[in-house]
Amino acid sequence: MYIHLGGEKIIRSSELVGIFDVSIEKSSKISKQFVMHAQQHKVVERIGEEDPKSIVVTKSIVYYSPISSATLKKRANIFVAYA
Repeated sequence: MYIHLGGEKIIRSSELVGIFDVSIEKSSKISKQFVMHAQQHKVVERIGEEDPKSIVVTKSIVYYSPISSATLKKRANIFVAYA
């Protein structure tokens, strides 16, 4: 199965590690460090010109997507149960 991340970017669902709202970068020190590490190793790709709404982590690349994390999760058939 494939997941459309926005623009012309499509990934295999088997490559997907996680989908996060972009606000996690501001609210979590660990998330911020993870993204900074990925940027230093040049494995971050921004999709399109729009402001990013989500961060998609794959086995090899971190994407900033203009599509909301909720929409991407639906596309990936990931349903998170909130306790």
